[in-house]
Order: sequence, then structure tokens, then C-alpha cells
Amino acid sequence: MTILVTGAAGFVGYHVSERLMRDGFDVVGLDNFNDYYDVQLKRDRFGMLCGHPRFAGEEGDIADFMTLSRLFEKHGITSVIHLAAQAGVRYSITNPFAYLDSNLTGFGNVLEACRRFEVGHLLYASSSSVYGANALMPFSVHDSVDHPVSLYAATKKANELMAHTYSHLYGLPTTGLRFFTVYGPWGRPDMAYFSFTRDIENGVPINVYNEGRMQRDFTYIDDIVEGVVRLHGRPPQPDPAWDRERPDPGSSYAPYRVYNIGNNKPVALMHFIRTIELKLGIEAKLRFMPMQPGDVEATFADIDTLQREIGFKPVTAIEDGIGRFVDWYRAYYSSRRMAAGLNAR
Repeated sequence: MTILVTGAAGFVGYHVSERLMRDGFDVVGLDNFNDYYDVQLKRDRFGMLCGHPRFAGEEGDIADFMTLSRLFEKHGITSVIHLAAQAGVRYSITNPFAYLDSNLTGFGNVLEACRRFEVGHLLYASSSSVYGANALMPFSVHDSVDHPVSLYAATKKANELMAHTYSHLYGLPTTGLRFFTVYGPWGRPDMAYFSFTRDIENGVPINVYNEGRMQRDFTYIDDIVEGVVRLHGRPPQPDPAWDRERPDPGSSYAPYRVYNIGNNKPVALMHFIRTIELKLGIEAKLRFMPMQPGDVEATFADIDTLQREIGFKPVTAIEDGIGRFVDWYRAYYSSRRMAAGLNAR
């Protein structure tokens, strides 16, 4: 089995690729190394993967169908874990075309390549952002998600609809994973936990939005990877009990499923900040700000379906996860500063 992981130089893509190879799979990793955040961090992740005999690294863009098609043909791809996307809620307000190209055109190309090359399973990253204006907590895959509040969220909802169409028309098994605020070592610098850690350590005030009245279902990277790997080995089957008169958005008569992967335990933003402070041993300077456009006050994942079907739920406490992240952060940037100093001599 040869698994294509798109976005392999990304945060989740790196960790998923590493785990798959540890489990004995051959992995083809694709990334376009865009400059949305620190490219060197992406190169460092990818470089660690490229040292593994089961890994074949490819640089290219999913928005280019010919590049994608040649890659499928060259490597004999049997399944796909699609994690490449233009990320970020706020960035989508000022850079909409990046989302249209990657998240819509790119995802369409992945679907079409999977159809043409008859892959056995497409597992792709959706997002908790699809819940948008929904207020009923916890968020459930059985609820409608028709009111997104950012373009990013709208593209992820569109991905789920596009995937269902291919499952219906061509019998392509597709599984969508709604990730809830993933964090951990090798994480994304645009995420709050990363920027908070950097700014607190450097004595820079941090922006605390909605005056601190926020909650997030923070999910540690190892828990995300465990869910991804387990679901990858379980291509969805048509649900014979699916009712066309009372349609369940999380299931289908086609080989299509959607799951939440979250910690199922929202954390208040101020507690989250205090946890980082305690690990760093530094008190944060806080700058309270209003809610930003496209943001939501709280996220909370209902993971009953995930638990029932794969016997797994995330288990990492925020204190443990933040501790591991801060340890990695200090070690990684210390080594980069050291390398920069040696190169300057």
C-alpha cells in the first residue's frame, strides 16, 4: 500500500506521515511550501521525513492537476490522506483567492485524481469552523452546518459536499475529519498557542480577543494522528439505514462519512494562557481586544460517533500537551539560533 499525504510538510501532515511509516506503510509526501508561515519550519519537518526509506518527497501544487496526475501514475497511489489546504480564518478575509485555488480547485483535483486512479479511500481534513453560527453545544456531525462565518469555513463545507458527490457518482469512499484546534510540537506559528508562547517569552503583549471570553476544544496532535490512522484503515460503507426523508448530514447511502476529532473538553482561553505562563515561568502581558470578524466564541466537539466506531477518544490533558509543546519550542528555536550564529561566522 502506498499512501499519498498531501501537505506533508505541514503540522498534521508531518506527524501523520511519520506515524504511517512507523506502522509500515510507504508514504508519498506532497507539499508546495507556500509562505503563509515560516517556510524553514516546513522544510525542517519535510527534511526529517525525507531521511526515512519509506518516504518519497515531492514538491508540487494540488491546484495543478497535471502535476497531481503524474504523481499518482508515478507512485501507484492506493489511498490518499488529504491535508493540504490554505489554512487560517482571518487570512481568508484579506486573501480569498488563496482559498479558492487551494481549497476548492485543489480539492477538486484530488477528488478527480482519486476517481481516475481508483484509489481505495480518500480521507481529508475538514474543520470545526464549518459549524459557523451554530450555537447548540457540543457540535455534532448530525447537525446541519449551513451557516459558515468565514470563507475558510465555507470552503471546508464545500469540500464535504464535493466529496459526497464523488462518493455518490463513483462509489469513491470518502471520510471527512473535522479537526478541533490542533496543537503540539512542530505546530503552526499562526496559531494562538504558538504566538502566545513566542510573545510571552519575548515580553511582548498578547492580544486576547473577545475580552478573553473564548473557549476552544484544544486537541493534542498525537490524539489527532491516532484518529486519522484508525479511520484510514476503515473506508466508509453505505449506511443502509440512512433515511432520505430525515437525512443525517454525517452519514449517507453512499460510502461517505464525516467525523469530529476533538478533545470533547473545551478550555477557557484565560486558563489556556495561564497554562502557558506556568510552563514558561513568565507572566503574560495582556491586551484585551474585541471579537474578530469570522471568529466564533466557543467550540466543543461531540465525538460519540468517533468513539463508537473506532473505540478511541482523545486523552491528552491541556497541561501535558502545552508542556510538550513549550519544551519542543525552546529546543527547536535554540537550535535555529545556534545554527544561524554558526553560519554568520
